[in-house]
This record gives sequence, C-alpha cells and structure tokens, in this order.
Amino acid sequence: MTQLSLAYIFQHQKLLVDENLQLPQVEKLASDLPIHHDDQVIARDLLDDEPIPEGYQLVPIRELIQSWDTSDFLQASRAVQLLEWRRNHKFCSHCGHMTEVHSREYAMVCPACGYHQYPRVQPCIITVITKGADEILLAKSAHNKSNMYGLIAGFVEVGETLEEAVQRETLEEVGLKLKNIRYMSSQPWPFPSNLMIAFHAEYESGDIELQVEEISDAQFFKFNELPEIPFKGSIAHSMITQIIGQKKAS
Repeated sequence: MTQLSLAYIFQHQKLLVDENLQLPQVEKLASDLPIHHDDQVIARDLLDDEPIPEGYQLVPIRELIQSWDTSDFLQASRAVQLLEWRRNHKFCSHCGHMTEVHSREYAMVCPACGYHQYPRVQPCIITVITKGADEILLAKSAHNKSNMYGLIAGFVEVGETLEEAVQRETLEEVGLKLKNIRYMSSQPWPFPSNLMIAFHAEYESGDIELQVEEISDAQFFKFNELPEIPFKGSIAHSMITQIIGQKKAS
C-alpha cells in the first residue's frame, strides 16, 4: 500500500486546500521538499500551467492565518519559505553553475565549486509605541489602499542592533524618539521570508513628521477609540491587544 504524505502545495503565495481548508494527501515525489528532515509532511510547487485538482482551491496564505491555529500556520510558513529558497537558488551565486539539492541538509550545492546556499531569514522589527497610560501610535501605510492602521516596522540594516533598528525606523517614518525599548515576541512572516521581531517602546519626544513615501497618516489613538487594526492572527494584532490589556490591568 502506497504511503501518502500531507502536502503543502503552493502556487506562489497561494496554498492548495479543500473547501474545509484542509490539505491534500499525495504520493511523495523525488522533487518534494520535506518540511522537517525524515518527515512525511512535504512542500511542493504547483506550476502555473498545472490544473487544480477537483475539489480543491488555491487560497492566499494571508487568509489562512485567520482560520488556522498557530502551529498549522507556522508549518505552512516554513513550507512556503523553503520552496521560495529553492526556487531562488537554482544557480550558484559564486560561479553561476546550476545547483543541486543536498541529500540530507537544506542546502543548494554547487557541484562545480562546492559552494552551499542555505535558507536565509530577513529580520524585521515591528514596534508598538505607547504614550502615557492610554494612547498608542498607529500608522497607515502609503502602499495600503484600505483604511487599516498598523505598527511601525522595517528591515534591520547591516551592522545595527535590533534596538537601533527600532529607533531608526521610528525616527525615519514618523519623526519620534523612543525610550524603554523592550522585546515582546517574534513570528515567522513568509512574505517572502521574514522574521518579525516585536518590541514595545514608549514615546520620549518629538512631533509626528511623516515619511510620505512610506506613511500616509500616523496618530496617537486612545485605547477606546482605535481605527481598523491588522487582522487576528497577525503579530501586529497580538501586540496591540496585549499591550492594551496590560495597560488596562495595571
């Protein structure tokens, strides 16, 4: 009897699921990536010209965050990031030769020069900024067409600490200086391969000055007068609700 594997089958950032948002079980192929070493759970690309199996649909992974529990989303995040890594490292960055998948490690190996290319994660900071006992800074991205307000976030640059990235991004995007920067939590964010590192910081000084190419609006909002915020399941939603809950309880 053929053993079937639970499959995360992606077409770009969309995942193949049935009407109940359940994953398919398939026969394992040589080209499949195991989610964990020696695991029967696999990741696979669905090519653009391949038909969608009957009874299944492609759903953006962002939508599944709100429906799945954390462990399921984290496994899907791992799957899509591994596929993205393999897709982007088909050739050696040293000599240009076609690479091969390592038999035991997550590595794309160059048979010509021996260079190994491993999956890499891009660290990003995301910061919930409070002022006084009952105000929180929320900002609307210039690239977002909705009316949703979120948190200040950005990539960590070469040679800076996470705390320095928090200060720099906040100063660049809204012109404010911060104090009491404290780590909160982290979340893999597969768009395409980020690790969101969450901090809480307090307003120290400055007036809001927008970096207009990035931020269309930013304000301090009272806890009981919040605008539309990021969806449940995102780290931003968790940070906002956690900080408000802590402040109200203190």
